[in-house]
Amino acid sequence: MKDAQTRFEPLHTVTTPVLEIAYAELGPADGPAVVLLHGYPYDIHSYIDVAPILAGRGYRVLVPYLRGHGPTRFLSRTTPRSGEQAALGRDVVELLDALDVPRAILAGYDWGGRAACVAAALWPQRVEGLVSVNGYLIQDLASAMMPLDAELEAGFWYFFYFLTDRGFAGLDRHRREIAEVIWRRNSPDWRFDEAMLDRAAEAFRNPDYVDVVIHSYRHRLGYAPGADEYVAEQSALAALPPIRVPAVTLDGMADGNFPAGDGSASASRFAGPRVHHQIPHAGHNLPQEAPFAFAQAVLEVARLAEIEGARRLAVS
Repeated sequence: MKDAQTRFEPLHTVTTPVLEIAYAELGPADGPAVVLLHGYPYDIHSYIDVAPILAGRGYRVLVPYLRGHGPTRFLSRTTPRSGEQAALGRDVVELLDALDVPRAILAGYDWGGRAACVAAALWPQRVEGLVSVNGYLIQDLASAMMPLDAELEAGFWYFFYFLTDRGFAGLDRHRREIAEVIWRRNSPDWRFDEAMLDRAAEAFRNPDYVDVVIHSYRHRLGYAPGADEYVAEQSALAALPPIRVPAVTLDGMADGNFPAGDGSASASRFAGPRVHHQIPHAGHNLPQEAPFAFAQAVLEVARLAEIEGARRLAVS
């Protein structure tokens, strides 16, 4: 595993209708595309070990900073700094458009896994396959305020903190420190060091970081409206659409907030081929904690996609 001094360099940028997206790219330019999507409060270095493995297998690996993170920037001052799930999903598709990538495997965890699930559900023609940590991550906003078990609620303290003015000010003032608390809760077995946290925290200096993060949590809990630009997508997501593309889902068995399951709870949400794995000793930031297992999941979903493609061709 690489040390915390290792970075994705150089970074590239591409312009979409809303953003200038900063991203790392590894592997052959003509290889099958894989987009690796990070979560909150993390950054692209969650994939510092995964990306070279996939590039070495011939994949074109794209690792973008999500909106509000790192060097990714909004093009206009007037664009709402939305963190809602529809915005994250559309950002992925618009990234593919800007790079002239017709189809890609999407793989992610947390916010990135949600973006991948949204794109796979709403734009399946653009998605070769899906890898998602914690399964089906499209938010059921209609039941967002239903209480969970007390122990799980305790792990989501920041959801409710961010509903307040105090939480807004706290995130602005203590970006790195809040991330550290969440990291320790999310991944109790992960022995990250200060340098790893410092590297990720550089992404939190983005001028839109606080606005995007706060909106994400306020929107998902019904305390902030969505942006007008995403009304159609949010309406479609309200139905909790099935994911029809081949999928591999993962649960870390040392995830402090999301207890590992056998995948059955979300089975009805996957209408295509789907395999589920539990990963020992891995927490919520699974690609950084268990990079080989995550890379293997990407390779596995690529095989599922090949089999499914051959099956459909035979049927037609």
